[in-house]
Amino acid sequence: MHTAEHILNQTMVRMFGCPRSRNAHIERKKSKCDYLLNAAPTEAQVAEIEAKVNEVIQQHLDVTVEYVDRDHVPPEVDLSKLPDDASATLRLIRVGDYDTCACAGTHVQNTSEIGTFKIISHDWTPAESPNTPGTWRVRFKLG
Repeated sequence: MHTAEHILNQTMVRMFGCPRSRNAHIERKKSKCDYLLNAAPTEAQVAEIEAKVNEVIQQHLDVTVEYVDRDHVPPEVDLSKLPDDASATLRLIRVGDYDTCACAGTHVQNTSEIGTFKIISHDWTPAESPNTPGTWRVRFKLG
Protein backbone atom coordinates (compact mmCIF):
# COMPACT_ATOMS: atom_id res chain seq x y z
CA MET A 1 0.00 0.00 0.00
CA HIS A 2 2.82 2.37 0.88
CA THR A 3 4.58 1.88 -2.46
CA ALA A 4 1.26 2.50 -4.25
CA GLU A 5 1.04 5.81 -2.38
CA HIS A 6 4.46 6.79 -3.77
CA ILE A 7 3.24 6.05 -7.30
CA LEU A 8 0.00 7.97 -6.71
CA ASN A 9 1.96 10.96 -5.38
CA GLN A 10 4.22 11.08 -8.42
CA THR A 11 1.24 10.67 -10.74
CA MET A 12 -0.47 13.66 -9.09
CA VAL A 13 2.71 15.73 -9.34
CA ARG A 14 3.05 14.90 -13.05
CA MET A 15 -0.62 15.36 -13.95
CA PHE A 16 -1.47 18.44 -11.89
CA GLY A 17 1.86 20.07 -11.00
CA CYS A 18 0.87 19.92 -7.33
CA PRO A 19 3.02 18.96 -4.35
CA ARG A 20 2.98 15.40 -3.02
CA SER A 21 0.07 14.67 -0.65
CA ARG A 22 -0.07 17.13 2.19
CA ASN A 23 -1.13 14.35 4.48
CA ALA A 24 -1.79 10.66 4.07
CA HIS A 25 -3.29 7.86 6.10
CA ILE A 26 -1.93 4.53 4.87
CA GLU A 27 -3.61 1.33 6.06
CA ARG A 28 -3.63 -2.27 4.84
CA LYS A 29 -7.30 -2.34 3.71
CA LYS A 30 -7.73 1.22 2.41
CA SER A 31 -5.82 4.48 2.47
CA LYS A 32 -6.36 8.16 1.78
CA CYS A 33 -4.30 11.11 0.57
CA ASP A 34 -5.06 14.83 0.46
CA TYR A 35 -3.79 17.04 -2.37
CA LEU A 36 -3.81 20.81 -2.69
CA LEU A 37 -5.28 21.64 -6.11
CA ASN A 38 -6.78 24.69 -7.81
CA ALA A 39 -9.83 22.69 -8.92
CA ALA A 40 -11.35 19.29 -8.32
CA PRO A 41 -10.28 16.64 -10.84
CA THR A 42 -12.99 15.67 -13.31
CA GLU A 43 -14.28 12.09 -13.36
CA ALA A 44 -12.25 11.57 -16.56
CA GLN A 45 -9.12 12.77 -14.74
CA VAL A 46 -9.86 10.48 -11.77
CA ALA A 47 -10.09 7.54 -14.18
CA GLU A 48 -6.82 8.67 -15.79
CA ILE A 49 -5.09 8.83 -12.37
CA GLU A 50 -6.20 5.29 -11.59
CA ALA A 51 -5.14 4.03 -15.03
CA LYS A 52 -1.71 5.68 -14.82
CA VAL A 53 -1.00 4.29 -11.35
CA ASN A 54 -1.93 0.80 -12.57
CA GLU A 55 0.19 1.27 -15.71
CA VAL A 56 3.24 2.04 -13.54
CA ILE A 57 2.50 -0.92 -11.24
CA GLN A 58 2.29 -3.24 -14.25
CA GLN A 59 5.77 -2.21 -15.41
CA HIS A 60 7.21 -4.45 -12.66
CA LEU A 61 9.62 -1.75 -11.51
CA ASP A 62 12.21 -2.53 -8.85
CA VAL A 63 11.80 -0.62 -5.60
CA THR A 64 15.18 0.19 -4.12
CA VAL A 65 16.60 1.88 -1.04
CA GLU A 66 19.50 4.31 -1.07
CA TYR A 67 21.06 6.20 1.83
CA VAL A 68 22.39 9.66 1.01
CA ASP A 69 23.83 12.58 2.87
CA ARG A 70 21.30 15.42 3.12
CA ASP A 71 23.65 17.59 1.03
CA HIS A 72 23.50 15.07 -1.84
CA VAL A 73 19.75 14.62 -2.19
CA PRO A 74 18.65 14.77 -5.86
CA PRO A 75 16.90 18.07 -6.70
CA GLU A 76 13.59 16.33 -7.53
CA VAL A 77 13.22 15.03 -3.96
CA ASP A 78 10.88 17.18 -1.85
CA LEU A 79 12.15 17.52 1.70
CA SER A 80 9.48 20.00 2.86
CA LYS A 81 7.76 17.47 5.16
CA LEU A 82 11.01 16.25 6.70
CA PRO A 83 11.08 16.84 10.47
CA ASP A 84 13.56 19.41 11.74
CA ASP A 85 15.36 16.75 13.78
CA ALA A 86 15.85 14.35 10.83
CA SER A 87 19.33 12.88 10.62
CA ALA A 88 21.97 14.07 8.17
CA THR A 89 21.67 10.75 6.32
CA LEU A 90 18.37 10.24 4.53
CA ARG A 91 16.73 7.06 3.23
CA LEU A 92 15.53 7.45 -0.34
CA ILE A 93 13.03 5.06 -1.90
CA ARG A 94 13.15 4.71 -5.68
CA VAL A 95 10.30 3.18 -7.64
CA GLY A 96 12.19 2.41 -10.84
CA ASP A 97 12.84 5.73 -12.52
CA TYR A 98 9.26 6.87 -11.86
CA ASP A 99 9.56 8.22 -8.32
CA THR A 100 12.18 9.03 -5.69
CA CYS A 101 11.40 10.32 -2.24
CA ALA A 102 12.73 10.34 1.30
CA CYS A 103 10.77 7.80 3.33
CA ALA A 104 11.07 5.58 6.38
CA GLY A 105 8.12 3.30 5.49
CA THR A 106 7.92 -0.34 4.43
CA HIS A 107 7.85 -1.07 0.70
CA VAL A 108 7.63 -3.98 -1.72
CA GLN A 109 10.73 -5.02 -3.68
CA ASN A 110 8.98 -4.81 -7.05
CA THR A 111 5.75 -3.13 -8.15
CA SER A 112 4.50 -6.53 -9.39
CA GLU A 113 3.79 -7.30 -5.70
CA ILE A 114 1.29 -4.44 -5.33
CA GLY A 115 -1.80 -5.72 -7.15
CA THR A 116 -4.44 -3.48 -8.71
CA PHE A 117 -4.89 0.11 -7.53
CA LYS A 118 -8.53 1.20 -7.20
CA ILE A 119 -9.87 4.64 -6.29
CA ILE A 120 -12.91 3.93 -4.11
CA SER A 121 -14.03 7.51 -3.43
CA HIS A 122 -12.94 11.12 -3.61
CA ASP A 123 -14.23 14.49 -2.49
CA TRP A 124 -13.42 18.16 -2.88
CA THR A 125 -13.24 20.89 -0.25
CA PRO A 126 -12.92 24.37 -1.79
CA ALA A 127 -10.47 26.84 -0.29
CA GLU A 128 -11.73 29.25 2.33
CA SER A 129 -10.09 32.22 0.65
CA PRO A 130 -9.63 33.19 -3.00
CA ASN A 131 -6.40 32.32 -4.80
CA THR A 132 -5.77 29.45 -2.37
CA PRO A 133 -5.86 25.80 -3.43
CA GLY A 134 -8.67 23.56 -2.24
CA THR A 135 -8.23 20.03 -0.92
CA TRP A 136 -8.96 16.94 -2.97
CA ARG A 137 -9.15 13.79 -0.82
CA VAL A 138 -8.82 10.44 -2.54
CA ARG A 139 -9.46 7.06 -0.90
CA PHE A 140 -8.01 3.95 -2.47
CA LYS A 141 -7.45 0.26 -1.97
CA LEU A 142 -5.49 -2.54 -3.56
CA GLY A 143 -7.05 -5.65 -4.98
